[in-house]
Amino acid sequence: MTAQIEKVTGMIHQYVESIGLTQEQVFDFEKNIWRWRKGSASIEVFIQTIRFDNGGSRDYLRIFSPLLKIPANDLLSFYRHLLQLNDTNLGVKITIMPNSNWVYATYERDIRGMDYHELATCIADMEYWADTLDDELKNAFPDWNN
Repeated sequence: MTAQIEKVTGMIHQYVESIGLTQEQVFDFEKNIWRWRKGSASIEVFIQTIRFDNGGSRDYLRIFSPLLKIPANDLLSFYRHLLQLNDTNLGVKITIMPNSNWVYATYERDIRGMDYHELATCIADMEYWADTLDDELKNAFPDWNN
């Protein structure tokens, strides 16, 4: 583990404690991921290293929250709505992972130069948007909520 990853790991633990949770409650040591709930939203935080062919690498803070399953019908309207959400919800993007039938709120940032204030803002913003968007989407598409 690099010094940079150790620093950000410590900041994530600090954030978790600042919201009244403990490392034991939220950290999965086997998968190296933090998980907790904010309102109706499930929050997942981890650090991912991307390696390049030239031998270099970059480390990213990644935050995800599953919002709802992709509907079985009227996909054009659904995807259009998701793209419009991407335009209006700053800092968070709406994504669908490969081979998944779930829509996620996603945040990613290279951890280089990241301080605690920025990390806390990123996670708190994701908590807010995830808790808002999961309810908004379920209300906007009540027949599609699987």
